[in-house]
Amino acid sequence: MEDSYGGSSSKENSSIKEQDRLLPIANVGRLMKQILPQNAKISKEAKETMQECVSEFISFVTSEASEKCRKERRKTVNGDDICWALTALGFDDYAAPMRRYLHRYREVEVDHNNKANHHQRDP
Repeated sequence: MEDSYGGSSSKENSSIKEQDRLLPIANVGRLMKQILPQNAKISKEAKETMQECVSEFISFVTSEASEKCRKERRKTVNGDDICWALTALGFDDYAAPMRRYLHRYREVEVDHNNKANHHQRDP
């Protein structure tokens, strides 16, 4: 049986095991719970649906970023490539916050590395 992407939907024919293709459902459920009221419940079906969606979204964006890197003869996909892919795919609303996050992440990494280097020099 073929799915809507032209691939096989049979689990036996899949070259990638489902647990390797999908984000862990516990992590997905934890993220979902953070946004909901404390007394809210989430069905297994809702978690599985979200798990499929977010995993597909990540694959979609990463594939676009990877193609850019391939064309530029680079092997490593970096955060800037992901931001570029988000914009190229029309997810501008996600690209801007991702760029801000990436900028802050890099600042924290620099601070962390500077502190680690400073402590190594102290007797």
